[in-house]
Amino acid sequence: ANIFLWKWNDKMIISDIDGTITKSDVLGQLLPVIGKDWSQAGIAQLYNMISDNGYKFIYLSARAIGQAKITRDYLRWIRQGEQSLPDGPLLLSPSSLISAFHREVIERKPEEFKISCLKDITALFPSDNNPLCAGFGNKINDVWAYREVGIPISRIFTVNHKGELRMEESHTFMSSYTKLSDIVDHFFPPLLDTVDANQVKVASGNFHAPSEFSSFTYWREP
Repeated sequence: ANIFLWKWNDKMIISDIDGTITKSDVLGQLLPVIGKDWSQAGIAQLYNMISDNGYKFIYLSARAIGQAKITRDYLRWIRQGEQSLPDGPLLLSPSSLISAFHREVIERKPEEFKISCLKDITALFPSDNNPLCAGFGNKINDVWAYREVGIPISRIFTVNHKGELRMEESHTFMSSYTKLSDIVDHFFPPLLDTVDANQVKVASGNFHAPSEFSSFTYWREP
């Protein structure tokens, strides 16, 4: 097992696995077994840039807990260029493979486990501080689960098998993991704990100021 010790005010990104990190639900589970990468293009770069801005990642799936090792090994196996996915807790359904399959494929209610799991996580933190600030998924069930636990609709993203990324708040927003990396500081501004307020980082000619001074903070809608 792995134990993650985080601060009371840390902010977390929830990421589904099948169809979100992988290109599809079924092939995403089968192809890695024979050594074929079936991950979404650009996801490692985006997740690392978000992590570098101070956010923590939780990987959440309705897969059965019996698949924990193979799922964890897969997440660590993914490499895109020189980057792998940020480390973080892997949370799976505490039920048998048959039960998990029945809930997700037959009943089509994987959100029930995800809502219960995320509520248990938020209960660990102060009641006035929801640590969950964004969620990535691929189905409407993921959107339902994320909204139920208080993740802002403006920070819920869904991706399809083509790699097209949508923001649930806007029906006209169309992007991809790679394109979102170009504006990552606007959606996930650096947290103050990760940046010295008296300094700025210079990367590729761009100045990255602490989030309290960013144009995103000043001009965004309430």
